[in-house]
Amino acid sequence: QVQLVESGGGLVQAGGSLRLSCAASGRTFSSGRTFSSYAMGWFRQAPGKEREFVAAISWSGGNGYYADSVKGRFTISRDNAKNTVYLQMNSLKPEDTAVYNCGASASYPGTNARVYTYWGQGTQVTVSS
Repeated sequence: QVQLVESGGGLVQAGGSLRLSCAASGRTFSSGRTFSSYAMGWFRQAPGKEREFVAAISWSGGNGYYADSVKGRFTISRDNAKNTVYLQMNSLKPEDTAVYNCGASASYPGTNARVYTYWGQGTQVTVSS
């Protein structure tokens, strides 16, 4: 019913920047009003580690939330016309290396992955030292 597609990942040196995109489509996002009712979040998972929260945004209120590890470096934003959420990543560090997934929540932009109903396939971010 809902498809989320991430893009923008790649290889970058420490201190560099990347912007991830998550495009949403499907019945749930047939209109801007419907899309705006979903909170969107970014999570990441490195090999051998658990998935961790990165950032989230409320489409209804426009509030952004960030993990302490990325606060001040990452910025989450939205484009309702394109049904897309972005993650601008600056001052990247090797520890940011992971597969980044976006999720859609019908409730709120929580830090727990279980509040997100739909997920994308992920995009790889690799930061070299």
